[in-house]
Amino acid sequence: MPGGHSHTHSHDARSTSGAVAVSTLARVGLTILLVVAAAATVYGLVRYRPGDTQTPNRVGTTDFAAPGVAFPIAEVQKTLPVCATPTGGAGDVSSGGQAGDSGSAPTCGAITVQLEQPTATSGDVRPIVSVPVPPAVSSSGLREGDTVQLLRTPPQSGQPETYSFLQVQRGAPLSLMLALFLVVVAVVARWRGVLALAGLGFGGLVVVKFMLPALLDGQSGLLVALIGSSAIMFVVLYLAHGLSVRTSTALAGTLFGVGITAGLGLLAVDMARLSGVANDEGATLASFVTTMNPRELLTCAIIVAGLGVLNDVTITQSSAVWELRAAAPSMGRRELFQSGMRIGRDHIASTIYTIVFAYAGAALPVLLLLFLYERPVLEMLQTESLSEEIVRTLASAIGLVLAVPVTTAVAALTVGARRAPSEDPEADGSGPPEGNERRPGPGPGEPSGPTAADLVRAASGPPPPATRAEARARMTSS
Repeated sequence: MPGGHSHTHSHDARSTSGAVAVSTLARVGLTILLVVAAAATVYGLVRYRPGDTQTPNRVGTTDFAAPGVAFPIAEVQKTLPVCATPTGGAGDVSSGGQAGDSGSAPTCGAITVQLEQPTATSGDVRPIVSVPVPPAVSSSGLREGDTVQLLRTPPQSGQPETYSFLQVQRGAPLSLMLALFLVVVAVVARWRGVLALAGLGFGGLVVVKFMLPALLDGQSGLLVALIGSSAIMFVVLYLAHGLSVRTSTALAGTLFGVGITAGLGLLAVDMARLSGVANDEGATLASFVTTMNPRELLTCAIIVAGLGVLNDVTITQSSAVWELRAAAPSMGRRELFQSGMRIGRDHIASTIYTIVFAYAGAALPVLLLLFLYERPVLEMLQTESLSEEIVRTLASAIGLVLAVPVTTAVAALTVGARRAPSEDPEADGSGPPEGNERRPGPGPGEPSGPTAADLVRAASGPPPPATRAEARARMTSS
């Protein structure tokens, strides 16, 4: 936790953030709260971290493919047009044309590829085979020179090896987009953006090295999400925004929002009787990993889903209160809270749209499919797929909304008490300007301050008017 400078005034300490004073009592309380949260997080990381050998062994024994099945990489040599249905549309491929097929070569809906490596039965030659592809893949722009992954079934029962299409290799475009993202963030946000990217990398490390193995090991999804989210927020916030009381205030609000989201998510999953198996991926995972409860995974997903937006709102509220205090040192804490909440309400309104439309975009295929069924809207919303998205959206949104007043209140209590205008070093222009820099003193030959005669004239008021015109001018101006 950051400390203040040596200057104190009535239980307030000067913060490193500009000229904003920080309440010593509130700072101590905030420090104790975050130290306890950090200790609990470290304990949870150690306590619930699975062993190094348990999870790999469990994943390695899952029957992802039959024995002998391989997944070779191949380069596209030729593409055929999509097969047309009798009605003129694109349809499925009726004939294969795989290696070893006795039928004629396909005339549509297939690709000719050459494997990157020879197989056990091809010697030193890289086989060239034709495999059918789904119509959606054929119409996606697949062309010569693209790289695809196949599924190779070894020879069996006197039949030769066969190949089928598995997926397109997208490593190159994804890497390009990632590189572009990194460059844009570094150029626009500069050092702050680089630190944010480092925090993002740490968050990914926590998810991959702690949260996923712990879930596969059968740990509570609620505890795993709380511990992992807390660890991510501690590092991300301090790394991106610096060690300061302002950042600590945002962190306290974020942890509160995470707790609210966790409680609501757990309650909603139970009340809505959600199973956690809403699609094929969930069903496959549930069949592979018998030690993990799909409902625990859903609870964990609800908590993690709202971390980014929650962090954005809390750091904005903390910064807003700090800037308000710097601009209006004489503003009371109640007024400071009210002004900060006016900013927070605008932020809440825009952020709610962000959350809802982000989840709506992710669930758009499901929405379209249900729309085609022409089922009533209320009936559609109660399906497992949409119910999960609704619970995830509403739990994150409620936690976000409640985090705004809490963060604003903590920030208003943390900054120092208001100062009278006479105590404001910048009220009369005599105090140090922004950045705590002192103004230059008088130059050579200039008076160092008001003289005794100046003080007497100021106390006795302005001199009487010398002429009637001057008297009328004074009366008009007043």
